[in-house]
Amino acid sequence: MKKLITVRIILFIYITFLFVDVTLAQYSPTPKFKGKIGKTIEETEERYAQVHPLAPENAPNVVWILIDDIGYGATTAFGGLIETPAFDRLADNGLRYTNWHTTAFCAPTRAALLTGRNPHSVHFGYFASESYGTPGYDGYLPFEKATVAEILRENGYSTFAVGKYHVTSPSDVTAAGPFNRWPTGRGFDHYYGYKPSVGGAPQWNAVLYRDTQLTPKDPEGRHVTELFANEAIRYIDELKKVDPRKPFFLYFAPGGTHTPHQVAVEWVDKYKGKFDKGWDWYRETVLGRQKQLGLVPQNVELPPQNPDVRPWDTLLDDEKTVAARLMENYAGFVSHTDYEIGRVIDYLEQTGELENTLIVLMIGDNGTMGASPRDKLVNYTETLPEVLAQQLKNLDSLGTAKSFPNYPGGWAAATNTPFRYYKENPSWEGGTHNAMVLYFPKRIQGNGEVRSQYSYVTDIMPTTLELTNAQVPKIIHGYPQHPIEGISLAYSINHPEAPERHTIQYHETTGSYALYKDGWKVAFPNGMKSPNGAIREPDSSGVYLYNMKEDFNEIHNLADKYPRKVKELKKAFEKEAWKYNVYPLKNKWKTTNPYTIKYYKGNMPRF
Repeated sequence: MKKLITVRIILFIYITFLFVDVTLAQYSPTPKFKGKIGKTIEETEERYAQVHPLAPENAPNVVWILIDDIGYGATTAFGGLIETPAFDRLADNGLRYTNWHTTAFCAPTRAALLTGRNPHSVHFGYFASESYGTPGYDGYLPFEKATVAEILRENGYSTFAVGKYHVTSPSDVTAAGPFNRWPTGRGFDHYYGYKPSVGGAPQWNAVLYRDTQLTPKDPEGRHVTELFANEAIRYIDELKKVDPRKPFFLYFAPGGTHTPHQVAVEWVDKYKGKFDKGWDWYRETVLGRQKQLGLVPQNVELPPQNPDVRPWDTLLDDEKTVAARLMENYAGFVSHTDYEIGRVIDYLEQTGELENTLIVLMIGDNGTMGASPRDKLVNYTETLPEVLAQQLKNLDSLGTAKSFPNYPGGWAAATNTPFRYYKENPSWEGGTHNAMVLYFPKRIQGNGEVRSQYSYVTDIMPTTLELTNAQVPKIIHGYPQHPIEGISLAYSINHPEAPERHTIQYHETTGSYALYKDGWKVAFPNGMKSPNGAIREPDSSGVYLYNMKEDFNEIHNLADKYPRKVKELKKAFEKEAWKYNVYPLKNKWKTTNPYTIKYYKGNMPRF
């Protein structure tokens, strides 16, 4: 008996050490030698093994572009009034996806995008900076759920990330590391961008990192989006000079258009006077343009205005002056972001790479950022005279490093046309319904056609893998891989009327939740409010049911008419919630992670 116990203990120790060794080591087993070894060189047939993955001949490049905090109705590519010629170019020569969804916050969206799994499934139900000690919220991406960069690198790609990452725990972002969950630890050969734990940063004189090292500030004081575009071009240029046949994956995620809205004044002045008619006029104009372009159903009406927005005609003249200039500033920021992205696209065309490049343009990681009372903008019931006087005095400094501007809720609502509410609203389309474009000249003969099948941020990875013929290894870096949870959109490319395949999707943020299933959507706002005081729902104690096939922007609540459907969908949500680590519903904004608390010394940031 003692001998049996001893054998079991030894076996346990052996397996434990074996497991530790495998999971901490690079999974790169020595390939079987296929030559012949003799006693002499003359008798030997040498053969070099293919140690590193080799991409197929003419494998396509991949570029993902993710814009921050922007609404469905902001850009000209989707009917808005902010000029975005680079976005227009991709949309007009690709496919517009008009029923694509994100989470209601940036970090969960990015975690889901990069892994192809639901946000809570990869431990990002909220922010890593405000984590909670359960699998859905601890803010540590599992290695068993590889990122797209890890997968494509295993398929012979060079991989680059530029801009905003936001899925590294703050407790890991020190000189002491560990660095395995930095971008370069999750499949990216190189990273250039903000501190990988942060969600927002200034556009001038930004604190930037290259790989895992803090970089000196730009001596020329250039705008950060220009620096990001320069770096993206440099990465590709250096790769192609050394190995022209090797494909690349570029994840380009600038800070635009997250607050602060900062940009050079010449971009702001391009829009001088163009928004003087106000946000009510903007909504009406944009909805008409969207119908003309086929981006919304023809029966769509404008929803009731958000309760935090005053009618434009009730504003004082000085209030209108301030509000219009804040929108001009935001529009200039959007157009500048588009311009820098256009430089990357132009470079790909000039080098002959564009034809064989799959570009996924995601215009928004969530809906627009609604203003809050603390922003002291033209909003709510009135603007205090002393605040208004200060705003008028500082109009000329908008967009500079001395300013930290947002825009009024009226403009946030307008650029979210035709949806209600904002970022932070998982229960409403205004928080989760964004614009997306697929562009791939070699495979997609698109001319701006619309695809209206329901889709979600997790679908981008499997779509990319299918269009590039990339294979997902069963083991990556020693970790057995769990299934991808998104559904490829490749089926819809040549078949606009194909039935949608993503038929069920939950949404949850800070205790508010919703479920889409077979064209129906149920929503439970659950009484939560934004930490910055912004209004999130009209009645957060209510239940909302919409037939999304007939009611594109959630105007007609059918909850009282179809209580059985509400019950059915709530039960379906509960099943999804248990499956993907959504429980417990997290309604606390402070982290319980002792390492993060120590890192911030108790002063938690708001992103």
